[in-house]
Amino acid sequence: MSSQCPTQNCARHQVSLPYSTTALAPPSFPSQPGSSILIDCRSEDSLTEENHARCWTGKKLTNRRQREAILIDMLPDDVLLEIFDFYVDECLRRFFLSLHPPKNDVEGWQTLVHVCRRWRRVVFGSPRRLNLRLVCTQRTPARDTLDVWPSLPLLIQDSYLSTEDGADNIIAGLERSDRVVKIHIHHIYGSEFENVLPAMQVPFPELTVLQFGSSNKGMVSVLPDSFLGGSAPRLQDLWLDRIPFPGLSKLLLSTTHLVTLQLWHIPHSGYISPDTIATALSTLTSLDDLELEFESPRSRPDWATRRPPPQTRSVLPVLRHFGFKGVCEYLEDFVAYIDAPRLDDLGVTFFNQIVFDTPQFIQFITRTPIWETFEKANVVFEYGVATVNLSSRTPGHGNLTVTILCIEFDWQVSSMEQVCTLCLPPLSTLEDIYIYESRRSQPDRQDNIENMLWLELLHPFTSAKNLYLSKGFASRIGPALQELVGGRATVVLPTLQNIFLEGLQPSGTVQEGIQKFVAARQVTSHPIAVSHWDGSRGKYRYY
Repeated sequence: MSSQCPTQNCARHQVSLPYSTTALAPPSFPSQPGSSILIDCRSEDSLTEENHARCWTGKKLTNRRQREAILIDMLPDDVLLEIFDFYVDECLRRFFLSLHPPKNDVEGWQTLVHVCRRWRRVVFGSPRRLNLRLVCTQRTPARDTLDVWPSLPLLIQDSYLSTEDGADNIIAGLERSDRVVKIHIHHIYGSEFENVLPAMQVPFPELTVLQFGSSNKGMVSVLPDSFLGGSAPRLQDLWLDRIPFPGLSKLLLSTTHLVTLQLWHIPHSGYISPDTIATALSTLTSLDDLELEFESPRSRPDWATRRPPPQTRSVLPVLRHFGFKGVCEYLEDFVAYIDAPRLDDLGVTFFNQIVFDTPQFIQFITRTPIWETFEKANVVFEYGVATVNLSSRTPGHGNLTVTILCIEFDWQVSSMEQVCTLCLPPLSTLEDIYIYESRRSQPDRQDNIENMLWLELLHPFTSAKNLYLSKGFASRIGPALQELVGGRATVVLPTLQNIFLEGLQPSGTVQEGIQKFVAARQVTSHPIAVSHWDGSRGKYRYY
């Protein structure tokens, strides 16, 4: 925010016409559709009440020398407002496309009000049309500058809040709680968190976006029930990262317009039981995006207090994306309480554990429309992570990803076998299976995985027609397939028609093993062809 008073006479201030060569293309643009008036933004002349910018009429555009120069102050107010709207919109467009936007983009309108009294009158006469807002950061001398401007909506914003002076500037903005519409503080350190927190114990009646994150793992205090005065009726976007807030469910009862709820790295001190959070979500009929990600496997339901599945479930009618990270017992209890009839993107990450058995999760998937659209499976192994992704061949038509956090490769394969067998419903529409390592996998890692485990991994894919194996996994799965001979030839992958191998060679142990499987299938009614696969074109498609 500029500290210059906007009520001063701007006639003596030599301010160039605001434009950006990167944002306004071409440099001259029509003030409104169908208008013959063009503003020449290439002029370096200053715009003041004594030295006016020039504009041009389009009466004789075929002959540039014959254009008639007029003064910009001859334009009516509605034309000026149209031009200002275009300029401010370009500034805000850059703001919303930027991860860490500069405050100058949000406050681009300030350049306009410093040109002259008339421009200032036009700008301040349409604060909603021009979306006039002030930005308060830790570098903004807020106590000195906020009262200079009109009482415009405030955006509290900073990527890293790490100094006492910076916290004081943020606090000065928060003290105008009736004007604050957005709060973006993504990394706040422990001491500054304690300083800022008292200013957030009052209602923020206009707040629509709250993004609040801590940089200190386990080093911030628990948010009290009085946070935001216990109510946020206009809140649409709530994002908390490493912020413990066990009383969140009470706040959610007031956020009936909430569209996005993202809770990342939930500390154990901020644990909320599955039934409590599910009950709180039951009133959020506008919720479109939900993320629940716990910081550690310590956050799990208490076996002594776990309840049986409810007789009725809460419906989240417009939820399209749901992401979860935690233990499978928590997910089991949570999805037993909800239905999401429009869900089309589901991502689940489990901490490693011995048993993955999720009957409630399977029922939840089958109650959504996405499970009938799956045609392709990617089974991916990388260092520390194993993933199965189910999707449609047509992008945007359903996506399900289940990830296991695990270091040891044999545990990864065992966990994937359990996930595909016990955590997914029957996949009657799935035709393509890709099994490969990611770019981040460990090269040439050794393993002693039994052939039976590979066959058990493939067993759930009963409708698959095409199997794609990377070079590293062809050498592992090929020997397992050669055990499928005689009466067992169609026990695994009974409808398989094609095997695609990366780096296919005319001969070798891999080819010999697979050829035995192919020969066994030739005598059945389900023969198999073996072809080369260019793995570089098939991998990593879902990332």
